Amino acid sequence: IASDEMVPGLQELVDAVHEEGSKIAFQLNHGGRQTSKELIGQTPLGASSKGWDPTFLVKPKEMTEDEIWEAVEAFGEAARRAAEAGADGIQLHAAHGYLINQFLSPFFNIRKDRWGGSEENRFRLLKEVVLRVRGELPESMFLAVKLNSADFTFKEGITPVMAAVYAGWLADLGIDALEVSCGTSCFSFMNMIRGEVPIKELVDFLPMWQKPFGWLMMRGMVGRYELEEGYNLEAAKMIRPNLGDVSLMLVGGLRRASHMEEILQEGHADFVSLSRPLIKEPSLVSKFKEGKTEAAACVSCNKCFAAVVNGMPLRCYGVGVGKEK
Repeated sequence: IASDEMVPGLQELVDAVHEEGSKIAFQLNHGGRQTSKELIGQTPLGASSKGWDPTFLVKPKEMTEDEIWEAVEAFGEAARRAAEAGADGIQLHAAHGYLINQFLSPFFNIRKDRWGGSEENRFRLLKEVVLRVRGELPESMFLAVKLNSADFTFKEGITPVMAAVYAGWLADLGIDALEVSCGTSCFSFMNMIRGEVPIKELVDFLPMWQKPFGWLMMRGMVGRYELEEGYNLEAAKMIRPNLGDVSLMLVGGLRRASHMEEILQEGHADFVSLSRPLIKEPSLVSKFKEGKTEAAACVSCNKCFAAVVNGMPLRCYGVGVGKEK
């Protein structure tokens, strides 16, 4: 969605979804430091030039004032393209260690200017992006934000208490929905997805010289991140009181229909979000609705995640592939 040339293809995508009676939102994201020189043709940018990235093995360049405003403008232009393509809404990705998360987090952001040094300053980039994006959206389109409730970095980053503060400020800005998530792709990716660690599949994408270190690192993760149903639920309960009328979306390990219904009925969330279960069973929502199943068949083997980092098509690569219960 980075250029106008992409709008016709995005319109086809929107039309295909609408023809089936569904809604579609585009997630707008800037990788920040979580990318490589080879992919973008320059040194990756970040909130601060802090440390070497453990995945891409690059030291990011601290963004200048002009580069920050260029990013804000790019989000606005992406929102315009989403509207032109006919999307029903957009979600700003402010989680998982990407650029906006990098500014929000005291782990990544050690700036001393007006873009860092305090919660208000670290929030400034997201605030400016929300304001810029809102100006491009018609009233018919909703604006959501995906926010980390915990970074799980080895030094303190965003915490649930801090996320609750940010959530309140986002509510004041008039967003329509907030999705609560956690973890960062480079420093704590297994906190994002929980479940099994597909060592072989994850190590395959590494260059040969990195594979031995990759094997050691992945083996150390086995058994430490067992799937917990609703592993963002407790953080969501802390954030919810600050949201007012803003809808809360909960993601993270949700598998049983009765558990999801309980969360909604108790008012802890307004929507539940599913990812891996829908990769395994695209018709899962219909199955729930028709009473054909109580729980998703996904076993959280995470081979679909490994496929993505290997540049493979996004589909289920686990047990019983192609066989929906």
